[in-house]
Amino acid sequence: MASSRYLPDRGLTARMGLTMFLLGLLYVVLIGLIASYTNLVLGLLIAAGALFAQWFFSDRIALYAMHGQVVTPEQAPGLHGIIDRLCALADMPKPTVAIARSDVPNAFATGRTPARAVVCATTGLLDRLDERELEGVLAHELSHVAHRDVTVMTIASVVGVLAGFLTRIVLYSGMGRSRRDSGPPIVLVVILVSAVVYALSFVLTRALSRYRELSADRAGAFLTGQPSALASALVEISGDMARIPSRDLREAEPYNAFFLVPAIAPGFSLSSLFSTHPPLERRLDQLGTISAQLGRPLT
Repeated sequence: MASSRYLPDRGLTARMGLTMFLLGLLYVVLIGLIASYTNLVLGLLIAAGALFAQWFFSDRIALYAMHGQVVTPEQAPGLHGIIDRLCALADMPKPTVAIARSDVPNAFATGRTPARAVVCATTGLLDRLDERELEGVLAHELSHVAHRDVTVMTIASVVGVLAGFLTRIVLYSGMGRSRRDSGPPIVLVVILVSAVVYALSFVLTRALSRYRELSADRAGAFLTGQPSALASALVEISGDMARIPSRDLREAEPYNAFFLVPAIAPGFSLSSLFSTHPPLERRLDQLGTISAQLGRPLT
């Protein structure tokens, strides 16, 4: 990866290291279970292969899922102009630029490397934000690219995916019944431990996801020097989410991990332990602190 001018975040590095360490411990437990079921190896390799494909083709998958269309500078000169400026500031390769026709105001970045990255904005976002706010949002998304967040989150999810796959295989393959020497209690232990591993890895990866959003807010705000622009965009987007039809929010909800602000239908708590994003108040508090450091109070 070519170096960028996005400020390094020691907190992000520490959180990533701790999360990966804990996930590694869970991985060791999981491997111990797999070792006692050698005929599961092929199935687990298939699951790992699917996960690799999800990472390798992440840019295409996300664009297809969100119905995003790649746009040229002639088709979207304003959007390209902002990304050109930010990439020059950050000293990073320019990603592919796309637009998704959706009234849900949001943006996302994906791609396994900066060279294969895609930054996509919805028409709902482009219609609602001014140029200054849009720059703040895109600086946030480009931070995800610079920090290789897609790769980080894919690696972090490996344990949970394998644990879930192992649980399903043991439940539905009838393997326990075919192994008279092991007996049902061993099968129950495998299922229980796999379920616990899956639950713990889920909580850890969601915590890491929330922190990477705070880190992207921080990096983007320092890059542009205008944390108030991102704060204004977050308030605008979060407020407009309440006016988006629930059906549209439910359609977008599976892709919340990609978004700037989660598309969550009414009735859910943004501050939940299982949320992919930190609460709006936490994000605004951080941006306020950065504004004070830069001598530019939020207004």
